[in-house]
This record gives sequence, C-alpha cells and structure tokens, in this order.
Amino acid sequence: MEKLRHRLEDNQVKIYFTSICLGAIWGLIIHGISDLEPLINPALALMLFVTFLQVPITEIRHAFKNIRFISALFISNFIALPLVTAGLIQFLPDNSFIRLAVLFVLLAPCIDYVITFTSIGKGNAKLLLAMTPILLLTQMVLLPIYIGVLLGNNVSKLIEVGPFLHAFIWFIIVPLTLAALVQWLSNKSTSFTKFTVPLNLLPVPATALVLFIVLASVTPQIRLAQNAALQALPIYIAFAIISPVISWIIASLFKLEASSARAISFSASYRNSLIILPLALAVPGSMPIIPAVILTQTIVELCFLPVYLRCIPKIFPSRA
Repeated sequence: MEKLRHRLEDNQVKIYFTSICLGAIWGLIIHGISDLEPLINPALALMLFVTFLQVPITEIRHAFKNIRFISALFISNFIALPLVTAGLIQFLPDNSFIRLAVLFVLLAPCIDYVITFTSIGKGNAKLLLAMTPILLLTQMVLLPIYIGVLLGNNVSKLIEVGPFLHAFIWFIIVPLTLAALVQWLSNKSTSFTKFTVPLNLLPVPATALVLFIVLASVTPQIRLAQNAALQALPIYIAFAIISPVISWIIASLFKLEASSARAISFSASYRNSLIILPLALAVPGSMPIIPAVILTQTIVELCFLPVYLRCIPKIFPSRA
C-alpha cells in the first residue's frame, strides 16, 4: 500500500497533466452528451477531505502562533498581489465586464484545492488550512473595497456574501469535521485504522479527478465568450508567473522555513475562481463574458500546476 502511494506521488505531475488534457478534450468534444458541472463541488469536497486526513487536526491551533507566516500570507494576498492586479488590469480593454471578472478572481485567494496542492507540493498545508477561515472572511470584507477603488462604488455593491458562506461550510467545515472524526476514531480503534489506510492513497487520484471535472465543465463555457477570454489570457499568464516571484520575495523577507514559504507561494498562485463564480453570476448582464473570463483563470492556474509542483520545492529547498 505504501509503495503504491509513493508511486502515485512520484508520478503526480504526469497524472495531473493527463487529467488536464483529457478534461479539456472531454469539454470540447463530449460535453453535450454528459454535463459534469454538478460534480465539481462533491469532487472538491472529497479532495479536501482526503487532504485534511493527512494533516493532524489537533495541531492546527498551533498555526496561530506563527506570526511571521500569518504576516507573510496576508501581505502577499491582500497588499502585494492587489497592487500587481491593479497594474495588470491597465493592459485590459476598456470593458467593465472583463475588468470586473479579472478583479473578482485575482483579488480572492483560494481556500479549497490550494490546500491539496500545497500538501502534495511539500508545503505546510497545516498552516495554510488553519488560515482558510481568516482568508475567506478577509476577502469578503476587502473585495468590495478593492473593486470600489478600481472600478467605482456602484459596482462593488453587487457583491454578495452567500457564495462565500456556502463555500466555507461545504469546502472547509464539513470535510474538516469528517476528517477530525475519522482521525479520532482511528486513535480509538485499531480495526478502524485498517479501514482508513486506503484513504491515504486518495489525495493524488482525488486531485486528478477534480482537474478532469473542472476542465471538462469550464471549457465549453469559455467558448461562449471566446474573444473576451482571450483578452484576459495574457493577464492571467503574467499573474501566474509574477505571483510566485512576489511570494519568494516576501517569504525571504520574513525568513520563513522551506515548507512555510512553499505554502505562501501556493496561496499566492491560486485564486478562488470556483467560489467567486456564483457571486459573479449575480451581476446583471454578466453572461456570458464574466463567467468565461473567470473560468479562463481556472484553466491557466491548473495548467501551471505541474510547473509549480516541480519548481516551488526547488525555489524553497529544505535545509539539511
């Protein structure tokens, strides 16, 4: 069992790249036959559950004592990257829908599959997991303010809190509670431990499943506003390249150890697109431009995953 787990982890980049390619092909060719979009949230919840199982839940409270990590995380996501985003949108066409969509997604740090990617990329997922409630609450407060500053207060009033609360319950509270329950039962019963051992094999397959389903689901929607998506594409690629550099600078300034620095880098590189999308759809006249532009960012960051998994551990090597 342990040998199989190591084989999956050693080949995870190939597995993810294959899932991304197959998902895109499915979305372009077979999407009309079978719509996989309803499976996104259950697949995300499963992926997060098996990820949380790898993290000792009882140790999460200690994360709040790591002031340097918390400072680096919040400076990266809520000061440095918003400034980068404010600069990048100047290169977009003067289209309020495109600009709003880009701001929606780039100003909101990810709270779901970034935990899994951090864990697989040998980052400190425990620290990042502990910060997800605060990351979510902070972006709920700051997103309307940032959008109001950059696009005007009338636009910022369109933002609702419902999608954030839904995401927090189903992507954080529920899988985290289940993982804590499983860990507690495993400590109480050796027979239950035998039942949970196969679950340790699931992080890589569950992540591959999410990548496939998301790509298969979002690719057809992007085709509905192809020109707008293409105009935003260079901005997203630039962000995907700049964000790890920003995180490297900030992590170095705070002298974080390797696994914590990797967690900062993954958090800076991944955005909350799947949770922002329902919020964005509430904007009058949003279809089809806003969802297409937001989901283009999802594809870009997922395509960068194999690159990040190879490069981020090398950028932040463990010290002997």
